[in-house]
Formats: sequence, C-alpha cells, structure tokens
Amino acid sequence: MVRVSRDRGQLVLVAAAALAVALAPVVLAYLQLGYHADVAASADHADPAANADRYLERAVHEAAADVQGEYAWSHGVETGPAVDRVRERLDPKRGRIADARVTAGTVTRTRYNDSAARAWASDRCPRGPNRQFGDCDARRGVVVQERAGRAHVLAVALDVTVTTERGRIEMTLVVEAVDGSE
Repeated sequence: MVRVSRDRGQLVLVAAAALAVALAPVVLAYLQLGYHADVAASADHADPAANADRYLERAVHEAAADVQGEYAWSHGVETGPAVDRVRERLDPKRGRIADARVTAGTVTRTRYNDSAARAWASDRCPRGPNRQFGDCDARRGVVVQERAGRAHVLAVALDVTVTTERGRIEMTLVVEAVDGSE
C-alpha cells in the first residue's frame, strides 16, 4: 500500500506540471492583452480633464493652421479678422467636445478667457528693440503676433469645466497654436 500512495503522489505532481505547462501560453496571452491599444484607449476615459486638454490642443492647432500669415497686421487693427477666423474654426470643435461624452455622464464646457490670453501674451511676447518678431495682441481669448507684417496666431486661452458623476473639474488652458520652431 505504501507503494500505491507513493505512485499516486508522483502522478499528482506530473499532472500539476503538465497543467502548468499547458496554461503557460494562456497566461502569456492574457498578459499581452493587458497592453493592447484598446485597453489603453478605454483607460483614457478615467481622466476626462486630460482628454479635454488633448482634444483642445489638437483643435486649436487645426483652427490656427490655415490662418497663419493670411491676414495683414496694421498695428493690431487688422488682427480682428484673424481672431474671428480662428474662433469661427474652433467653435464647432468646442461644440463637439461639449456633446461627445454626455451619454457616458461627462459634460465638458469651454469658453474663451480674454484675461488669461492677455496675461500669456504679456509673459511670453518679448519687449524691446532686440525681439525677433513684432507686437502681440490678445483679443477675445486669442493671442496673435505681428510677423513680417502678417498676423500669426500664437495661442488660445480657454476656461474648461468638466462635470462627471464623480465631481467637477475647472481649469484654464492656454493652448499654444504654434511650436517653438516657427
């Protein structure tokens, strides 16, 4: 009888080893699924403020892209059409972000922040005779700068309010429309 129970113990050990070897590919596949892009994309919904920031950054870049240098600069008098065009192109995207996640319980509202735009222009636009470009002008939340007699959009300032079932996040974003290489 001692021999039978010893064989049974060895049989259990062999079966456990075979099961571990058989389950190894399943465990590896499961771990790889954890790094799949779909899983990362679904995790994005965990931070709606970061989502709004990324979306608005892309929207501002797109809204300002074809406006750069298209309007004359006459001591700020002609910056109005450039600002109007950026806002005209950006407003539908602001509407889309407001409606995007309503069914999932997230509401995002944006509005232009003129005082943040003026503060950004005051801090970021150099003054004095050795500056590379001309004056800056902040109008209705949009910062423009004179470059070679043309208006270039530098940034858009927005107040963003994200409301979810977990609470409310309020932030002011100043999204740069151009990168540092321009």
